[in-house]
Amino acid sequence: MRKNNQESINYVLNQASENKVKFIRLWFTDLFGNIKGFGITDYEFEKVLNEGMSFDGSSIFGTERSNETEMIAFPDPTTFQILPWRPDEPSVAKINCDILNKDGSSSNFDSRYILKSKVSDLVNNGLNFYVGEDGSELSHGERQLLVICRALVRSCKVLLIDEATSSVDGKTDAMIQKVIRERFKDTTVLTIAHRLDTIMDSDRIIVMYSGEIVLEGPSRDILKKPIHPYTYGLLKSIPKLSLAGLPQSMPGSQPQPGTMHRGCSFFDRCDFSEEKCKNNSPQLEYLEELNTSVRCFNYKSLMNDSQVNQTVNKIKTSLQDKEILNLSEVSISYAKQKLLDQVLNRISDDNPTVKDININIKKGETIALVGESGSGKSTILKSIAGLLRTKGGIIKFDQNRNLSSDLKERDPNDLRIIQLIFQNPDESLNPNHTVEEIIAQPLKLYFGLKGEELKKNIIDLLQKVRLGEFYMSRYPRQLSGGEKQRVAVARAFAAKPDIILCDEVTSALDVSVQAAVLNLLQQLKEDFGTTYIFVSHDLAVVRAISDRVAVLYQGRLCEVGPSKDVYQFPSHPYTEVLLGAVLEPDPDIKPKLVAEDIVEEKPPQKGCSFQGRCSRILGDICKNEVPPWQITNSGNSIRCHIPLKELQKDQVN
Repeated sequence: MRKNNQESINYVLNQASENKVKFIRLWFTDLFGNIKGFGITDYEFEKVLNEGMSFDGSSIFGTERSNETEMIAFPDPTTFQILPWRPDEPSVAKINCDILNKDGSSSNFDSRYILKSKVSDLVNNGLNFYVGEDGSELSHGERQLLVICRALVRSCKVLLIDEATSSVDGKTDAMIQKVIRERFKDTTVLTIAHRLDTIMDSDRIIVMYSGEIVLEGPSRDILKKPIHPYTYGLLKSIPKLSLAGLPQSMPGSQPQPGTMHRGCSFFDRCDFSEEKCKNNSPQLEYLEELNTSVRCFNYKSLMNDSQVNQTVNKIKTSLQDKEILNLSEVSISYAKQKLLDQVLNRISDDNPTVKDININIKKGETIALVGESGSGKSTILKSIAGLLRTKGGIIKFDQNRNLSSDLKERDPNDLRIIQLIFQNPDESLNPNHTVEEIIAQPLKLYFGLKGEELKKNIIDLLQKVRLGEFYMSRYPRQLSGGEKQRVAVARAFAAKPDIILCDEVTSALDVSVQAAVLNLLQQLKEDFGTTYIFVSHDLAVVRAISDRVAVLYQGRLCEVGPSKDVYQFPSHPYTEVLLGAVLEPDPDIKPKLVAEDIVEEKPPQKGCSFQGRCSRILGDICKNEVPPWQITNSGNSIRCHIPLKELQKDQVN
């Protein structure tokens, strides 16, 4: 039922009152027309309206869902723009930037055309990818690029960036930062970031801890010479390409919001604290000579340090000779399979999304899949987990057991041996279950545990992920992001799996929590001999935790080899591009970004998959023939027409 502006407002409030609705749900669509929403009380709703938010052109109506009355609205404020960290998540940000609503109005459908035109205009900036009518095939990074384009369409005055690049690859991140610098130069930009490398272009940095500003000043000064212990600890927690090993995490954890404390809130975790810090709360002090404000009694202890001294924990390899997983000629396609092809069990798409994946994985190994957004990393993980059917090839476990790529066709033990840890724990943890119930599920399902034995195992798992027994009664909403991810890790290990699939498990975490989770995963690997298949856009994280790296471009393997060799001597031209685009938390280190290096819509029908972007293309042989695999003395495999001697010569020079 459609109403005009004032009638709609009255209708919502009256219906809420008459039906004793406890909350009003404000609904909206995501990028692709899927309805999302968030809860807001009628008081809050009325307050927002009274403060002048525009609801012109909105439609509000009521429905019955699950015997609960909900109020639905499609507002369209345009005052400012928000880039959310997860473009497919329900968030207030969608209300402020969505131009793809499918509410039946012609103007909204026209905006889809406008968006396509805007994408086409951005070719020189590197944001060139196909915007189809259905976004289901787009990767998370591609969806985020679409959100950037939407922001450009709006021509906003204030741009709020909420972890907008946390889930994209380094190359795409560098391009997005370039677009923000150039296309939003007259816009006020406020960036919220866990990845400190994404804020180097900011004029100022504000560091917050426990709800307070602890450090504020020029970006260069903050990154080069942090004078607050918390900022110093954050920078020490960031993995770097130049360091092989896991960075040490800060001890302890940040206090829960609303926690009352005496003295400095960072006291328990600070390496520079004194007795007075325990009982006295430092004030934010402005240092005129540095143009910096700091909340610390002992900031002078850090003023003379020229740089952050970082140490790493060396990785203990538990690699065994036994092969635990083999992917042979695996191909995956999003194209709909024709009826005859279904009967004959053959691939309909001659140019599938993922093609000819051959990888042997040993027990106890950590292998990382890297590549730009849309390269097929998560697609491969889903097929291994049985969530996405392959169109060809074989997935074999323990050398002699074929695994179906259809979850429904796997027996219970097949389900147990491979566990998946998702990128966002909020999507994988049932909000209505306690931590105890969440971890208990695999213990009951696979081992039939109950009673005291069940409780004992749950407590043991919580202790292994460095949580305590008192967490058992908590719900996910009562946990921090790092604690939620630890619960997800505990649940995965509860099944006693042989293989754990890690899909961007640290992308949503701040760098200190990220370091803690990475060290936890490594310790559990050493304790249980678990094999990890690790997907990440953060190549510094991959360098820190992986034994081997598999580089993917357009769903095709380009290079596979030991992490040390791939990072020290990147052989494939595409690997060089990826590593050259990595952002470091140092204003003096600039990424080697080529603005004209555009991501292609789809892989070519023949020849090398990277031919359209390769700066060292040899000619017709690259365009017409699939490159051969070449093996180095260290066991690094490179798929390229350029002779191996030439590739290695370039490395030396």
